[in-house]
Amino acid sequence: MTDEPGAVPAGTKASPRLSILLAMAMFVLVVDTSLMNVSISSVVRDLDTTVSGVQSAIALEALVSAAFILIGSKVGDLIGRKRAYLLGLCGYAIGASAMALAQSLTAIIIFWALIGGIGASLLLPAMQSLIHGNFEGAAQTRAYALVGAAAALAAAVGPLLGGFITTYLSWRVAFLLEVVVIAVVLAGQGLIHDAPYTGSRRVDVVGAVLSVVGMGGIVLSILVWQEGGEYVGLIMAVGVLGLVSFGYWLVRRKRRGEPTLIDPVLFSSAPFKLGISQQMLQQIALGGTMIVLPIYLQMVLEYNAMAAGLSLAPLSLSMFGMAILAEKKAGGRRPTGIVRWGFTLLTAGLVILLPIVPRAQSGWALAGPLVVVGVGLGLLVSQLNNYTLSPISQERVSEAAGVNSAAGSFGLSFGLAFAGAIMLATLSFAFTNLAESSTVLQPAQQQQVADTLEHDAEVMSNTDLDKMLAGQSPEVRAEIVDINTTARPLALQVALGIPILAGAAGLVNSFRMARLQPSPPAQDAGAQA
Repeated sequence: MTDEPGAVPAGTKASPRLSILLAMAMFVLVVDTSLMNVSISSVVRDLDTTVSGVQSAIALEALVSAAFILIGSKVGDLIGRKRAYLLGLCGYAIGASAMALAQSLTAIIIFWALIGGIGASLLLPAMQSLIHGNFEGAAQTRAYALVGAAAALAAAVGPLLGGFITTYLSWRVAFLLEVVVIAVVLAGQGLIHDAPYTGSRRVDVVGAVLSVVGMGGIVLSILVWQEGGEYVGLIMAVGVLGLVSFGYWLVRRKRRGEPTLIDPVLFSSAPFKLGISQQMLQQIALGGTMIVLPIYLQMVLEYNAMAAGLSLAPLSLSMFGMAILAEKKAGGRRPTGIVRWGFTLLTAGLVILLPIVPRAQSGWALAGPLVVVGVGLGLLVSQLNNYTLSPISQERVSEAAGVNSAAGSFGLSFGLAFAGAIMLATLSFAFTNLAESSTVLQPAQQQQVADTLEHDAEVMSNTDLDKMLAGQSPEVRAEIVDINTTARPLALQVALGIPILAGAAGLVNSFRMARLQPSPPAQDAGAQA
């Protein structure tokens, strides 16, 4: 053991139980959104709300996490990484408790999306710093591997676990179990040695504000557009201006020798810049896919949460299996080649889904393409963190990991929000056009359909739509249900274009990665990954 700042305290040895508790915390962090995705229809029904409202809450939680994660990293420096970690867990516990007790969408937005999102922004960077500060050598490698495996396992079993509990018990029980797991993790806080921070304690307030305005403004503009709000272009412009100003501010502060929220020197590394862009593209693809497919399964095929989770299992399980296999079998292969195959398979699997969506009679029809998508994502998960962090010096790895996490969280929230918004906009357009060309609907009825969708576009199952039209004639009911049957697959196909474009952009980027200085073999930086 050493006595240098940030190292494991002399004479101490981290308990293996601590790595298990950290893995449990990561499991809850990742499984939380999976529970919401497969429970959308149940939450909508129980709270008497809309699909777009729940979808917005999911995207908002990811948005808050992304917008505040850089600030969360700095807060951990100032108040202590252990304290930030515990506060993050408490924030997540509050959000999960609110889900278990919520009687309205407002409670979910305030407590789960906002407070839970802030909790995630504190938890993620603090967890990485605590692993660095509590483990050394092989023990540190095992801790990273265990926490990474917990994240992959949560992604794999989250849809199945959430679907089973939602179908046979209640979605509220699933979130109550999250609270129990967090309580167990908090009970083990005595095992943690705080990781001290020895850098500047001055706060870059302007940089913090600009980072929130930039990342938050872009995703917020999409959420506002999705809900039919106004000033979408203005909010988007504010977000873009915030990001540009943030970059300029960091460079200016660095030249003056003043403390910055993040050191712009990090971006002088071409592999690091490409790595975080690839991380963001991967998460855009994942977020877009994981908001579109659960809605398709629950609203088009009318599956319950359990059936939806089983239908998504080929994707999640193949992703988990390939992530483990690729880490063990990569050998001396360059990460860039593996990343290229990952984006190739991800994009190809999503493209194969397009003609299947309007013809599928069950979730089994999606299984083959979902395995291809999952294998591609598994290859990316196994290599991208390694590729991104390997050129960063040890003393900067925590800060670099914060930027990497911010890029991933921003990509996830952007994918969730943008794919959802495109889906609802396409649904509204297609439904209105089909209604106006109908020979069964009267002009007044056509206008009513257009006015309703303009204010409340929503993916609705044929069963729910038929119930809502109970007062109409059989001919009108049959015509509107038929229009719904035609419009929904088209909207879902267009929405899948968002993750497809992200995958294609990642594939193009992979060729740029290959042209850079050769990166370390895939097996050499497992601890940082």
